[in-house]
Amino acid sequence: MKKYKLKNHFKGLKKGTHFYLIAESEFIGIKEYVLRTKDLAIRISINESELNRHFTLMHSYASKED
Repeated sequence: MKKYKLKNHFKGLKKGTHFYLIAESEFIGIKEYVLRTKDLAIRISINESELNRHFTLMHSYASKED
């Protein structure tokens, strides 16, 4: 599972908030991503440019962390 960190304030969310990438989809060349906060309280749906501009990939893992 991929884990992202918010680079700057975005849609009322604080810089540094951690997110998990839940789903990726593409329709006619437009990519959309669904992210959830670490505590699963907030879900956001964003496009590829928003992901690249506002989020940074922390690391990919498949372990028992967190």
